[in-house]
Amino acid sequence: MDIQQRIRQLRNCMKENGIDMYYIPSNDFHNSEYTGDYFKCREFISGFDGSAGTVIVTMDEAGLWTDGRYFIQAEKQLEGSGIKLYKSGMEGVIKIKDYIVENLGKNQVLGFDGRVVPAAWTEDILESFEITGAKINSSLDLIGRIWKERPPLRQKPVMLLDICYAGETREDKIARIREHMKKCGADYHIITTLDDIAWILNIRGDDIHCNPVVLSYLIIGMEDIVLFAKQDAFTGIIPGILAKAGVSIKDYNSIYSYIRNLEYGCKIMLDKNTVNQSVADNIPDKARILDMVNPSVLWKAVKNNIETSNIKEAHIKDGAAVTKFIYWFKKNMGKIPMSELSVTKKIEEIRSRGENYIGQSFDTIAGFGSHGAIVHYSATPATDASIEPDNLLLIDTGGHYLEGTTDITRTILTGKHATEEQKKYYTAVLRGNLNLCDAHFLYGCSGVSLDYIARKPLWDMGCDYNHGTGHGVGYLLNVHEPPNSFRFRILPYPGENAVFDEGMVTSDEPGIYIEGKYGIRLENLILCVKREKTQYGQFMGFEPLTLVPFDRDLINADLMDEKEKELLNNYHKKVYDEISPYLDSEEAEWLEKACAAI
Repeated sequence: MDIQQRIRQLRNCMKENGIDMYYIPSNDFHNSEYTGDYFKCREFISGFDGSAGTVIVTMDEAGLWTDGRYFIQAEKQLEGSGIKLYKSGMEGVIKIKDYIVENLGKNQVLGFDGRVVPAAWTEDILESFEITGAKINSSLDLIGRIWKERPPLRQKPVMLLDICYAGETREDKIARIREHMKKCGADYHIITTLDDIAWILNIRGDDIHCNPVVLSYLIIGMEDIVLFAKQDAFTGIIPGILAKAGVSIKDYNSIYSYIRNLEYGCKIMLDKNTVNQSVADNIPDKARILDMVNPSVLWKAVKNNIETSNIKEAHIKDGAAVTKFIYWFKKNMGKIPMSELSVTKKIEEIRSRGENYIGQSFDTIAGFGSHGAIVHYSATPATDASIEPDNLLLIDTGGHYLEGTTDITRTILTGKHATEEQKKYYTAVLRGNLNLCDAHFLYGCSGVSLDYIARKPLWDMGCDYNHGTGHGVGYLLNVHEPPNSFRFRILPYPGENAVFDEGMVTSDEPGIYIEGKYGIRLENLILCVKREKTQYGQFMGFEPLTLVPFDRDLINADLMDEKEKELLNNYHKKVYDEISPYLDSEEAEWLEKACAAI
């Protein structure tokens, strides 16, 4: 069935149910960034398989909104579908909300599946509909009606994360939450975000590809705790251990009936930006909602001392693996056939040898030449490019270990001869990366304050990149974890722009993308640390976690000032000192040259 036929079937369902416009986001029931195959309704109806995007279908037209990471990819994948691409954030492009409000008249109906739409989004739309007279129907999974071969919900075995990795017991975390609830006057706390649930209960799973979480909901009361999940996934001693912490397990889909039966007049703490509309629809009328960001969002972002120590160990393992890969790549480039998929397989083969390795933290992005200019390119057998000399390979990759989660990007010269243009851009990106890691700032700064440091070398050249400079990273959890980030645009919802605190792990990844030619991105994970305290307050800084050399063949040292050269040399010394003991003699000899001072 082609995309146009699917849209026709959807429009027939819309007509049968009195729907004038149907809204299809990328979400699952938990507002996750990445979703399992069961939830890929937007991909099913549009053919666009990027991680972020929204489709709106009316009786006359269909549109897809996505961000700058996916403009090039979306243009290609939407060809012939009849779906118009709306490039979110670009000048003159209508916003999703404005499109909905402007295209629905009085008594016309917006339909969607309330389980995949945050309650705050619905609330915002309804305020606008008070003026226009439009209505909503949030009870319709129309994609499910036409998706005849829809994959089942994933249900993988659950594992417990030992205290030697978590650094804090589930009982202590629950006690912290209950103390917070008490201060807020809440009787219940409803949590639907999967990484928060995994963190609170010290459990991990495999229900979303590359995201070690468990499909579940959690309700914490002052006396009892209920986890709603696929019960067969909890085997052996796990239910008993959770029971000792006061946690009982009920069927995944019984969350809605449980909420309907909460006592009259209770106070419920939840985050409307993450809790879905169907959960909100089932809250008793007389209950009082305390809308706030889950306290666990900030708590899990600030890694404890045990987590921090483990994370450093994970990055040494990962740094050795990626360094081995780069050595192999440089040694064999031009001697054996290589392609985007073959190098993806090779780096995973090397990384998988590491002790306590769990799996990839996301699907590796390996983009050669012009594919590197597609920010979140994903090679397929149909697009798999052969890697040839004297161009650039951008490889963005990461792993999960029991000791933590990694995420690294390196851009590698595929031959011996870099152009001056390539060196100019690579050096600018490198300078941004080094300078951001060297930031020295007073406590109270967020990523909005600091993002400029990474962009300045490119902005000075009249260039930019259309993505954030950095995102938080979880501990054996989601590779994209709020609330810490680097971005110069303030996001319109809370919980995504936190003040940097000691123990936060964030990516530092400036880049530049020359469409049709190549892309350059250099990414390290960095740890927020305390610096000196003076009469003016507590000063903060960062230290690098990622330990992999940059490509000297792409650096023009004449474009760097003395401080930047010192930063690079100090970083490379640290890489050599930490990583060389894990390499064989040939690899170590190569690394010494790769890390030599400039």
